[in-house]
Amino acid sequence: MTTTDPEHLAAVEEFAELRRCLDVGLARIDGQLALLAQRHGQIDRDLTDLASRVAALEHTRWPVPAVSVLTAVGALTVAVWQALGR
Repeated sequence: MTTTDPEHLAAVEEFAELRRCLDVGLARIDGQLALLAQRHGQIDRDLTDLASRVAALEHTRWPVPAVSVLTAVGALTVAVWQALGR
């Protein structure tokens, strides 16, 4: 076999085409991975922001038993006021 053999040249061209296809595929995969990494970072920031907002809401909310007690005291006050007013 010599280097001018048509089969050898065809094989070299096929290998070069395979390498180009592999390079294009790897570049596309790298781009997709970069996009996924960017989205992951954005989701992490959004999740952190959401967690801090929920913590702030939980910190400022009134507990249900306290609201119940205030409602009962208000109802008792109104009942006593009506009873004394008649």
